[in-house]
Amino acid sequence: MTELPIVYQDEYMVAINKPSGLLVHRSMLDKHETQFAMQMVRDQIGQHVFPVHRLDRPTSGVLVFALSADIARKLNEQFASQSISKTYLAVVRGHVPESGRIDYALKEKLDKIADKMAKQDKPAQQAVTEFSAMATFELPFAVGRYATARYSLVKLMPKTGRKHQLRRHMAHINHPIVGDTTHGDGKHNAFIRQQYALNQLALTCKSMSFVHPISDLPLTLSCELDNNLAELLEKWQLSHHQQQQINQL
Repeated sequence: MTELPIVYQDEYMVAINKPSGLLVHRSMLDKHETQFAMQMVRDQIGQHVFPVHRLDRPTSGVLVFALSADIARKLNEQFASQSISKTYLAVVRGHVPESGRIDYALKEKLDKIADKMAKQDKPAQQAVTEFSAMATFELPFAVGRYATARYSLVKLMPKTGRKHQLRRHMAHINHPIVGDTTHGDGKHNAFIRQQYALNQLALTCKSMSFVHPISDLPLTLSCELDNNLAELLEKWQLSHHQQQQINQL
């Protein structure tokens, strides 16, 4: 992997479409990893970049970097105040309701290595996710106890930014995200890997809307759907209308 797809760039910031499996920056958890989005973007555009938010390693999609410390501070303020609107797409197990709101507090899960200095007994924090179904699928395969395998393509709009919020919230309502090896369904993950060759988390940050830190004008950044997810939905015969809805996100 040499170049990352740039979805937006001006003199103040740059946004890329991060592939699944790429770390944003160096981590104590992956000491042997040699590629990081931060360094790759820096080398690609020839200037230092400042991270303003994160995407989990297995999550693909829109990732924004500031091009100065001052712009990073201004964008960080928007992220901290939860005034940035993010839209994710996920493939989940089962047929979800047409729409819904998950209001379920999450206790921060700390890592033994990376978070050993963090406070260990923090109370659960409010976490809210809104969702709507974009498509449902029923496949003629028995996975587990049912004669068919059901999945949904879901639009997820987190209203808070807790660690692994979308993965934990979808698991909480018994519609875990496909490919989630921590909170997901092992049988369905294995089926999708073997039958459709999808070896990743089926979650992508499709678009992000916020106020430009200099012009104060609204800005929406969106990216193409991850190639592997797009191929999966093509195999499942996503309709032309549904495809158009995805493209508009």
